[in-house]
Amino acid sequence: MDNNNNKLQLLLLSLFLLAITAVHSRSVPDSTPSDLISDGINSNNNHSQRGPQYLLLNPFIKAEEESSSSTCEQTYGFLPCTTTVLGNLFLIIVYGYLMYVAATYLSNGSELLLEILGPGVVGGLFLPILGALPDAMLILVSGLSGTKETAQSQVSVGMGLLAGSTVMLSTVIWGTCVVVGKCDLRESDSVAIDGQNTKGLRLTGTGVSTDVWTCYAARIMAISVIPFVVVQLPQMLNSTSGRHLAVLIALILSVSMLISYCLYQVFQPWIQKRRLAFAKHKHVISGILKHLRQRALGRLLTDSGEPNIDVIKKLFDAIDENKDERLSASELKALIIGIRFEEIDLDQDDAVSKVLSDFDTSNDSHIDIKEFINGLEKWLNEAMQARTGSADPGPHTMKFLDDFHLRTKREHALLGAEEESDEVAEGVENPKWVSFKAVLMLLIGTIIAAAFADPLVDAVDNFSAATSIPSFFISFIALPFATNSSEAVSAIIFASRKKIRTASLTFSELYGAVTMNNILCLSVFLALVYARGLTWDFSSEVLVILIVCLVMGAFASFRTNFPLWTCSIAYALYPFSLALVYVLDYFFGWS
Repeated sequence: MDNNNNKLQLLLLSLFLLAITAVHSRSVPDSTPSDLISDGINSNNNHSQRGPQYLLLNPFIKAEEESSSSTCEQTYGFLPCTTTVLGNLFLIIVYGYLMYVAATYLSNGSELLLEILGPGVVGGLFLPILGALPDAMLILVSGLSGTKETAQSQVSVGMGLLAGSTVMLSTVIWGTCVVVGKCDLRESDSVAIDGQNTKGLRLTGTGVSTDVWTCYAARIMAISVIPFVVVQLPQMLNSTSGRHLAVLIALILSVSMLISYCLYQVFQPWIQKRRLAFAKHKHVISGILKHLRQRALGRLLTDSGEPNIDVIKKLFDAIDENKDERLSASELKALIIGIRFEEIDLDQDDAVSKVLSDFDTSNDSHIDIKEFINGLEKWLNEAMQARTGSADPGPHTMKFLDDFHLRTKREHALLGAEEESDEVAEGVENPKWVSFKAVLMLLIGTIIAAAFADPLVDAVDNFSAATSIPSFFISFIALPFATNSSEAVSAIIFASRKKIRTASLTFSELYGAVTMNNILCLSVFLALVYARGLTWDFSSEVLVILIVCLVMGAFASFRTNFPLWTCSIAYALYPFSLALVYVLDYFFGWS
């Protein structure tokens, strides 16, 4: 019985509490002294000093009124906005998808334009800039919105995107390309075997290989962090003065590096062709020397390291088919054909002209015995200077010529000269229509990126306010997947072809994208900070960019073979970067 009474009393108490919280009174201003319910304590005379003279029957009225008064501002006056968590999350997904569409249009349009106009100005200037355009748009609008205080608040979205794009491309996407592009590694030199993947997930027996140009791209990526160091110098020196000047100097340096990088990209095909031609010529030299050594009746060098004149004369006589004591272009071509340079795509006539230019000092288009001895001596000295091992050339003639031949062959391969393309080059049908389509796609991509960058930044800022999650972390994690997803997907698909050439192109594109983030997007960011007089307070973010770029840049600058285990380093850097920013900001108060 008592138990039932207790239950009844508890039920009545609950209903009473619900009745109290459900009561609403009309809203009354504090300045209205009449017809108010007296609290029995305060008098009308003390109203101005002691506050309102009535009882609030609903204690949540004030909170409800404050909540209803907080509204969001529509972008452009008509795009939807909300203050709720789920609503802003939905807007971030929608606007992020639109930025992904913009990036896809820009990427596809750039590739069509490259197909029509070829490399050079298009491939070196427009493609890198267009690839970084969505990121640059988001960074730009993050610092242009509203008042200076609003811009200072929203600019963290731009810094989050800048740091997030750099870290994501250098770590997650880099490691994934290693995993999907892995091939079996040869045990002799650890070079990947094109198209062969029979060793499963062996950490040291599988991996990817790249050409030497990819190493140069990684070094440029590491160098591109210099403006970050310059703008960070006042904070590193604990100086409050000179911060605005440091931003200006970093901006000038960043723009200068952007121009230099674009010029390098424009002239890189020409530089690469010159390097490739030089490597091919060295390989021809090593091939001829190896062939002559095999045909010689004795050693090409004496015990003292001097040319063996008797052996060289016998070789000259063997090559001189018409016995006129001169070697003609046709006789040299027959020699080169007999050597069979199957591992390189050799232009035989070009090789003959280069041999003549090395040997024919009289410029009569023939090589006499004296010129043959002097030219062969020069070639042998070049091979000796490149050798490793014993300094005694005589007994090791066979060894250092073999080493020189293998070294030149490997250098030629590292320059990416095995195949000019993995696909059959075909002429473009209807180039006018393709050009119009490319320009239209670039225009649509630019318009979409420009139109929805500002709403996306506002949605991120509102979501940050609704969830109390710093906007930096939202933009660091979410936005790079929207603006860089097109590059990431194409890089992974290209790496899956499992060839050295495609792996080289894939990683070069990743390093190039990071470089453009570090100089183009940083230039936009620094211009905003300087022009609007914003405060540069991003020490932890800069440190993360420096660590990731320098570690991955140093890692990829001096090696061309990446076993499967290397992807673990890249993957580990991503959560490390997030944790480092969090610890530095919220435990040490860096930003």
